[in-house]
Amino acid sequence: MPRAVYVLALGIFAMVTSEFVVAGLMPQMAGGLGVTVPQIGYLITAFAMAMAFGGPFLTVAVLRLRPKPALMALFLIFLVGNVLAATATGYALMLVARVVTGVASQAFFGVAISLCAQLTRPEVRGRAMAVVLNGLMLGTLLGLPLSTLIGAAFGWRAAFWAIAALTVVAALCTAAGVPAVGHADGGGSLREEMQVFRNRRLWLALTTSTFIIGATFCAFSYFNPILTEVTGFGTGAVPVLLIAYGAATVAGNHVVGRLADRYAVPVLLCGLLLNALFLTGFALLAHLKAPAVVCMMGIGLVGVTMNPAMATRVQRAANARPLVNTVHASFITFGVVIGSWAGGVAIGAFGLRAPLWLGAVLAAAGALTLVPDLARRTRRAPADVTIRARNRPRSHV
Repeated sequence: MPRAVYVLALGIFAMVTSEFVVAGLMPQMAGGLGVTVPQIGYLITAFAMAMAFGGPFLTVAVLRLRPKPALMALFLIFLVGNVLAATATGYALMLVARVVTGVASQAFFGVAISLCAQLTRPEVRGRAMAVVLNGLMLGTLLGLPLSTLIGAAFGWRAAFWAIAALTVVAALCTAAGVPAVGHADGGGSLREEMQVFRNRRLWLALTTSTFIIGATFCAFSYFNPILTEVTGFGTGAVPVLLIAYGAATVAGNHVVGRLADRYAVPVLLCGLLLNALFLTGFALLAHLKAPAVVCMMGIGLVGVTMNPAMATRVQRAANARPLVNTVHASFITFGVVIGSWAGGVAIGAFGLRAPLWLGAVLAAAGALTLVPDLARRTRRAPADVTIRARNRPRSHV
């Protein structure tokens, strides 16, 4: 595995840590900026919306840059956003800072995944993307609790300064450890990048990714109240359970990365069906501690861990260039927004178990979007057998 793959993972780790930092510092930030906790919550929404809608436009803006200079430019924009957040004297400036970092984060994701595909051989590309996406998993597992601890010990501004320092470290590592390469075949031209979006298979793959992440975040967004109010865990146990969940995502990401190159669609189908099963089990058994924890770990193993297979399928349906990967990341972000929003609506209407049931429905819907690809594979298999039979050398007696 090229060293540059691990360096790209460090950059994504910095981006994801910044994405989640507000969630752990809500009371402190509300007091420091003189606003309410719900207003601080809107900063999370602003970051997500900036990622989903602004990321592709920033990617278009850096298309003519070669991958490494594009990454360095995005690091600079991201650094500026975090410095603005650390020095913000009012809510409006903090909102601007979160939008800037959200846009830069999404564009970085797309360029980094594209460069990862460019630097690795096709037969190990899924594994390489799993390594890069471990930055995402570790950002959830380590980034959020570490930034929360820094904020609690030294003030919420210190958490943003720490992320700014991490950004500088990641940028220096990228400057030293990522090779300077040209554009991928056909890359660098907006017209070439846009033509691929006429492909119906690409839109189907993007829709599947939205369902996968939406199903997972229906549950993940509300683990805390479910575990405390339905399952009966104390508030002190929840951070430990969430760390265990994060560890499950790291393990699942590793396994999916090993399988994604050869079995992308079967892995996605298996993951969606298992996720539906675990979500249903959690909904039915949420009042029992042991089964609830098992189902929660299961969701961690087969939820967001589908990312390497999702990325592989999207790239095979279209290409591995930056704009496709950034748009794919936007559809993933839509899944986060839809899952968390719909889960909240479901709780208001039907109670705390409702988002688990809704997640199971979304996972089943995601499995249905794989049917055309599965049917295509089934039709292709007999043809491949026939071709091999015709090409087999005949023995002469």
